[in-house]
Amino acid sequence: MTTLVSSTDTLTRDALAVLQPGFLGTTAPDWLLRRLGEGLSSVGLFGRNIASPEQLAALTERLRAERDDVLVAIDEEGGDVTRLEVGHGSSFPGNYALGTVDDVDLTRAVARELGRRLAACGVNLNWAPSADVNSNQDNPVIGVRSFGADTPLVARHTAAYVEGLQSAGVAACTKHFPGHGDTSVDSHHAMPRIDVDLDTVNARDLLPFRAAIAAGSKSVMSAHILLPALDPDRPATLSRRILTGLLREELGFQGPIITDGMEMQAIASAYGIERGSVLAIAAGADAICVGGGLADEDTVLRLRDALVAAVRNGELPEERMADAAARVRGLADWTRRVRGASEPGADSQEGTAPGTASALVTDTGIGLVAARRAVRVTGSAEPLTEAPYVAAFTPVANIAVGEETPWGVAAELGRLLPGTETGSYSGAGAAGKDPVALAGELLAAAGDRTIVAVVRDAHRHRWMSDALDAVLAARPGTFVVEMGVNEAEPRGALHIATHGAARVCGQAAAEVITGRRE
Repeated sequence: MTTLVSSTDTLTRDALAVLQPGFLGTTAPDWLLRRLGEGLSSVGLFGRNIASPEQLAALTERLRAERDDVLVAIDEEGGDVTRLEVGHGSSFPGNYALGTVDDVDLTRAVARELGRRLAACGVNLNWAPSADVNSNQDNPVIGVRSFGADTPLVARHTAAYVEGLQSAGVAACTKHFPGHGDTSVDSHHAMPRIDVDLDTVNARDLLPFRAAIAAGSKSVMSAHILLPALDPDRPATLSRRILTGLLREELGFQGPIITDGMEMQAIASAYGIERGSVLAIAAGADAICVGGGLADEDTVLRLRDALVAAVRNGELPEERMADAAARVRGLADWTRRVRGASEPGADSQEGTAPGTASALVTDTGIGLVAARRAVRVTGSAEPLTEAPYVAAFTPVANIAVGEETPWGVAAELGRLLPGTETGSYSGAGAAGKDPVALAGELLAAAGDRTIVAVVRDAHRHRWMSDALDAVLAARPGTFVVEMGVNEAEPRGALHIATHGAARVCGQAAAEVITGRRE
């Protein structure tokens, strides 16, 4: 009987160890602290959990008081997808801008500085970088989160990003294996299917992951995609062929494999999160990410109990569960060693992460340097000296981007040209509004001011492109700023492609428009 109780205790702790749940609020709830004491090894942070660097540092310190080797994970890609700066926009351009510059030393430096800021706040696992090759320009969920559409470029920048991030003592989680770039469906909403042959997968999609593994990426995140060339029956997150056969055995990756969010509809609608989590661990995943939308104790307990029951009924081998938990704890051990080595007086050979949130107030400026270098300008026009009218054409947001995260150039232009006015023009096609009528509203609102039209993926939104054409027909002196994937033909008196919508990208564009820097 004693042996049975001990085995059950171990099994329950292992089941908790493989979960990476989120929670609500800016302080750690009692239930989360209690589960950390019972074996939970990881916590996932989102924008809702962060109010300031000091608050975040206090939060992670409280988590470590309960468990000193806790993995504190975050989805901080920089660029459009930021959690550290969710309320005012990122100080770093995203992958697409870095790929446009194509300077691996710059990418490495940006990732290192981002990692330094994360480490300063006590975050030690970043669900980044995206190694997806954005081969489908209609991709609604990757886009500027990718370094680009060229496989060798994506591979070299993925490796540089991993190296930079981990040199700051923060573990990288390269995503979304085996590649989410050739989709026109967002896996947050449904299951994407990629119908390409095996040769294409190997030559195009897997190369960046091979580069990340060679660079020492501490973890890899799976994609909720169906790729029949690799497995016709199961999506990658639930596929033993893909996670164990391909990633673990063929590519030789030995670190923890982390799932994308299990509450995403690609998995949740077809399998449910409990069943999906059991299948994922059985397939070779080691950690279950959940909490972007489901963030409560009940979710943690349901997943824990589903995993324990699957072991007890023989569906999930106990050795597989133990192996998954051990890989997660191994990553936690690495982060603890790096943190210890970065303390004052330590002689560190891997990672030099500072340990206090005060490091965040020191901005090296590398993000703005990168954003400026990523700008591409077509056409010529005199710099603006009078306050313009900024018209933001706002599409339905990528769900990976926080709704509260600002974007555009209006705020930055307003600092350089006080009195700048702005208007937002959203989803005309979805609302059934005629793009020409939308343009008429915009022109009336602008009056005599020069128009700065700000678009995002204009090539993917017919209503946006048509409305922009109507504005340009009436006002050919309009400035156009493209802050998404730059696929449409340049238009306007001056066309500025920023290759991302981070705050620093807006600042770089505003500097071009005015010919001035603050």
